[in-house]
Amino acid sequence: MSILVDKETRVIVQGITGAEGRFHTERMIEYGTKVVAGMTPGKGGQEVLGVPVFNTIAQVLTRMEADASVIFVPPVGAADAIMEAAAAGLKVTVCITEGIPVLDMARVRHYLDERRTVLIGPNCPGIISPGQTKLGIMPGPIHKPGRIGVVSRSGTLTYEVVDQLTRSGLGQSTCIGIGGDPIIGQNFMDILKLFKEDNQTDAVVLIGEIGGRAEEDAAQYVKTEFNKPVFGFIAGRTAPPGRRMGHAGAIISGKSGTATDKIAALKEAGIHLVESLGILGETVKHTLKL
Repeated sequence: MSILVDKETRVIVQGITGAEGRFHTERMIEYGTKVVAGMTPGKGGQEVLGVPVFNTIAQVLTRMEADASVIFVPPVGAADAIMEAAAAGLKVTVCITEGIPVLDMARVRHYLDERRTVLIGPNCPGIISPGQTKLGIMPGPIHKPGRIGVVSRSGTLTYEVVDQLTRSGLGQSTCIGIGGDPIIGQNFMDILKLFKEDNQTDAVVLIGEIGGRAEEDAAQYVKTEFNKPVFGFIAGRTAPPGRRMGHAGAIISGKSGTATDKIAALKEAGIHLVESLGILGETVKHTLKL
């Protein structure tokens, strides 16, 4: 079983006619994702990789069914693309775009509060249910179907963890990069709630980083309500206060968002924390005795 998306999910690619959209659409189709349509304003009537292109999502839905979208739209138009997907009632939308202004995302966040659409991202690698479907830019071959859930703020670290798990013989149920911006759609706690209800996810790997309180909030949820093993790693331990380290959300301000606080919170919640990312796969396998 997987969370949010599976082999039956029908996907629209927003921004399919751009170079990035076209490239990753081809990779998604190769993986087995059901890409049913593309959407780029003013490009309706074209085809990309045999996929019909429409001017709006509303036009797509008059012709066919769709459940989700992946957004490869430049920052200036990405917020509107997210809201268009939500207005159309899509269940899931994945926004790969990085560099969306925070004020734009504040507007998106308010808009989504009254709608059913689940947003993953922005500034994220997307979501993959190994062996079933992928919505995003993650390399498909490193993934293996299995029973370990993965959720991370960092795309690159997600790939590293997944590769370790796969090399250790441990497959994944669903892997999600939630994004590292200050305002995102789904956070750690949202994803943990879904993994808790998934009877084919036995354990979860959580990869956090400095900045914000998302990891501390997730730790409190794990401590009080989550009943499956959780393994964790916090990136950015050596980052100096006030300096941005990669992600827009990875900023330490005073004592807020420090690696020390996050590590303490995760340990106090009973999460199996690793000091080095390089041993995470081995740690999961050894602890679960798999």
